[in-house]
Amino acid sequence: MDWGKVVYVFFTLMSLTTAAGFLYQNDPVYLYIATGVNLISTLLKVGVRNLLAAELLASSLVADLHLIPAFFTLLFSSNMNAAVALTIGALLSNIVTIALFLIESAKTKEDI
Repeated sequence: MDWGKVVYVFFTLMSLTTAAGFLYQNDPVYLYIATGVNLISTLLKVGVRNLLAAELLASSLVADLHLIPAFFTLLFSSNMNAAVALTIGALLSNIVTIALFLIESAKTKEDI
């Protein structure tokens, strides 16, 4: 078992589920946690050299660029609708990240 891949997938799934948790609860603490976990997930993708590394990093950066403004929008203007809309974008980007990871894993298994 590749423990590096386990940690990598763990943080990717956590970034997806914490964003979904914010959409369910609408608590700023959940959005803060979702942003932090997604940033950790993005940092883990930097330097990865696999088949779809660039696409995985790009989709994670898209989620970051949705969650960070969502957090600041909620913090400074208390605009919950804008924060929820941006978080939905991050959630969709995280779903694309998971789909890309599954494709990359299936392709890697074919090559073995």
